[in-house]
Amino acid sequence: MDGVIFLRSSAQCFERARELAEGALAQVGDADFPRVPAPGANSLAVLVRHMSGNLCSRWTDFLTTDGEKPDRQRDHEFEDEGLGRAELMARWDESWDTCLRTLRTLRAGDLLRTVHIREEPWSVLAAIQRSLSHADYHTGQIVQLARHWVGDGWQCLSIPRGQSQAFLETMQARHRDA
Repeated sequence: MDGVIFLRSSAQCFERARELAEGALAQVGDADFPRVPAPGANSLAVLVRHMSGNLCSRWTDFLTTDGEKPDRQRDHEFEDEGLGRAELMARWDESWDTCLRTLRTLRAGDLLRTVHIREEPWSVLAAIQRSLSHADYHTGQIVQLARHWVGDGWQCLSIPRGQSQAFLETMQARHRDA
């Protein structure tokens, strides 16, 4: 596989994960942002805080420092410190911007370089896949939890139920006419 294609595709996948999570979060009221669905479960606020901490740690100085930064307090990311939605979303934006900006600076020749996460060696290619998998995992949690809190007012972020055939026909027509 061409490294440039892999990097471009990876950036697109990260962008899609961010769009899905933000589309879900936008539908949730402020009162539901810190709400916990069950004892020991994560709130949307905690998921945003954890993803932000992870992305910032992994993607800051990606090629030159360990992906687990000394100032990151991972366990604290799962505690509700009462941070407001605006502050959490500012951290979210900063961390996603760091990830995407760094990813866009990488070149095909970087993919086989070695980076470290908690001192464990990873190829850049594998570290990208690991980070994307982590982002997708928590994005799914955010979408599911937001869907639960919003209820009947939920606006589908993909193909709505019962609309698969119509969507397929639209896509086929679009590509046939292109």
